[in-house]
Amino acid sequence: KMSSGAADLRQRKKQNCTESDKMAPEERNKENSKLGRSPKYMLIQRFAKLFFGCLAAVTSGMMYAVYLSTYHERKFWFSSRQELEREITFQGDSAIYYSFYKELLKAPSFERGVYELTHNNKTISLKTINAVQQMTLYPELIASVLYQASGSEEVIEPVYFYIGIVFGLQGIYVTALFVTSWVMSGTWLAGMLTVAWFIINRTDTTRIDYSIPSRENWALPYFACQVAALTGYLKKNLNCSAEKFCYLLVNASTYTFVMMWEYSHYLLFVQAVSLFLLDSFALAQTEKVHEVYRIYLFSLIVGYLLQFENSALLVSPLLSLVVALILSKSLQMNMKKSTFVSRLLKIMYIYLVLTVAVTLNFLLKMFIPHKENEHLLKFIEVKLGLNTTKNFTMNWLLCQESLQAPSQDFFLRLTQSSLLPFYILVLIICFFSVTQVIFRRICGEPVKETVKLEDGRIGERPEIVYHVIHTILLGCLAMCLEGMKYLWTPYVCMLAAFGVCSPELWMTLFKWLRLKAVHPILLALILSMAVPTIIGFSLWKEFFPRIMTELTELQEFYDPDTVELMTWIKRQAPVAAVFAGSPQLMGVIKLCTGWMVSSLPLYNDDDLLKRNENIYQIYSKRSAEDIYKILTSYKANFLIIEDSICNEVGPVRGCRVTDLLDIANGHVVCEEGDNYAYSKYGRFCHEIKMNYSPYVNYFTRVYWNRSYFVYRINTVISFQS
Repeated sequence: KMSSGAADLRQRKKQNCTESDKMAPEERNKENSKLGRSPKYMLIQRFAKLFFGCLAAVTSGMMYAVYLSTYHERKFWFSSRQELEREITFQGDSAIYYSFYKELLKAPSFERGVYELTHNNKTISLKTINAVQQMTLYPELIASVLYQASGSEEVIEPVYFYIGIVFGLQGIYVTALFVTSWVMSGTWLAGMLTVAWFIINRTDTTRIDYSIPSRENWALPYFACQVAALTGYLKKNLNCSAEKFCYLLVNASTYTFVMMWEYSHYLLFVQAVSLFLLDSFALAQTEKVHEVYRIYLFSLIVGYLLQFENSALLVSPLLSLVVALILSKSLQMNMKKSTFVSRLLKIMYIYLVLTVAVTLNFLLKMFIPHKENEHLLKFIEVKLGLNTTKNFTMNWLLCQESLQAPSQDFFLRLTQSSLLPFYILVLIICFFSVTQVIFRRICGEPVKETVKLEDGRIGERPEIVYHVIHTILLGCLAMCLEGMKYLWTPYVCMLAAFGVCSPELWMTLFKWLRLKAVHPILLALILSMAVPTIIGFSLWKEFFPRIMTELTELQEFYDPDTVELMTWIKRQAPVAAVFAGSPQLMGVIKLCTGWMVSSLPLYNDDDLLKRNENIYQIYSKRSAEDIYKILTSYKANFLIIEDSICNEVGPVRGCRVTDLLDIANGHVVCEEGDNYAYSKYGRFCHEIKMNYSPYVNYFTRVYWNRSYFVYRINTVISFQS
């Protein structure tokens, strides 16, 4: 019975697709004949609309990519810098990603380069890692292949090629948002407004300004393409050709997204929950939604195989949810009938899916050996107030700005650009319309195959319902973690632009208000053109001069102390030397010099997290002997003290590295609400600069400038006075 039911669903889907292909031209011909228009005229009109819309979308993406390139050049003066000075602009984990791109280009062959990355023992001391798997280096693999295969060595420098690809992807990102808003509203005016809001709120929509090689800058453009394709795929009465194209694009972009970002499955899980809720309330074609589930399943399996059997994908909540949904599909066969039994089945279906998903995820984690980020789960516990900890790494993560609740400035910026008020207006109208539709379903009202403008039922459209649910879920995450705003704000731009440009949304509002003085359809059409036009002109007047000022004013990023340090290392340090210091600085050293380091700014490996915590002890109140033992256990030859960390004046008390170390080491005593630091030893980074015993017995200063103090770790220890 289950197989016959599934076959019936597929058969109905094929029939509906064929019927829509046949019926649509007939209906259009009847409508055109009433209006006195020939089919040829309408075809030309539709082609012109499509052509100019696509042209506007592509132009917007290209202009944004050019804007980013120009802004980057003005900010860093890239073209006038030496290679070392350019590389210093890559900070933290960005430096690591680009350093592996350099290594791939230096390798005698691509195969040899990949082998060295998958068996890398020249980056972290005493540790061999599969850098491709652990750091998700597939973007660098693709970039290096394109650079060498295209013969770009004689045309463009590697760094320009690399950042050019990233800027190009950002252009695709903007184009995808443009298309999504266009598909939803029916006018490419919405796409233009989306792009305008995206650029104006750039500080809250992207991190491209200061972290070019980060994984999200490579991955999110593909997710935006997937969302655009999914939006089209969920539309009703879509012809077969368009449906197949959208399906293939969803498939390709989902798989690519999984390969580009290690945290992609979490974002896809949020999307899967949105689709699950959409389908549970019978607001979309079940077969289409389950096709998307199969795409998730395929992407996870292929990703698992190609990512060196990445067990994190097998124990991901996405896989458990998708498998539970597919297994529970049999209960959903008759749920769309408006009977008491179907409503009961719906409740059972939702309960069954959640129960099976949680149970399956628990069993998978029990039986599959995995290296999933346990610190991530601990972080969530502490963040939600379910636990407390003195652990340095956990408290350091909690102190990061991106992992705290968003500030008032964030909402103020969105309000000043008029984005937040219009988003709230659109969201409220769509949400209440969706609620109204769900209530009608519960009361037994059948689904309307075609929704006309005069109906005023924007909540009947499945793609709109999906975006409402998706943006609410992402918004909830963004309210908890400021870093999530880079996932949420772009879709805020898109949804707000769609709403103000959509006659259906205005018609839905007027239907509730029961306007009689003015014809509601006419007023909806007028407002859908007038409101975005007014918004566009006001944004142009207020923000365009600021954007042009950003591109014309001279900025300068120059760090002479770091340049001097890197130059000294390349000239004076032995080739086999191992450096120890803060993880962020170690990433820059690895990129600029190629020397081996003892730690890296990566937070997805428990061993690296422990290394980082141990080496950060150079800023704690520990003895010289303790620090010496820690450093020599990692075979470090040189120690670098950063004055900015040792004498840090943080804006938040208790979030400085020194404060966190004192808490973790038990060097803080709390009495009557006051904190007192206590230790029998002084702070190591201060004491070592005094050049007295026992510090001089273990460490010898070999270089210093205003920001950095470099010490050689003595192999032969002398305690003579």
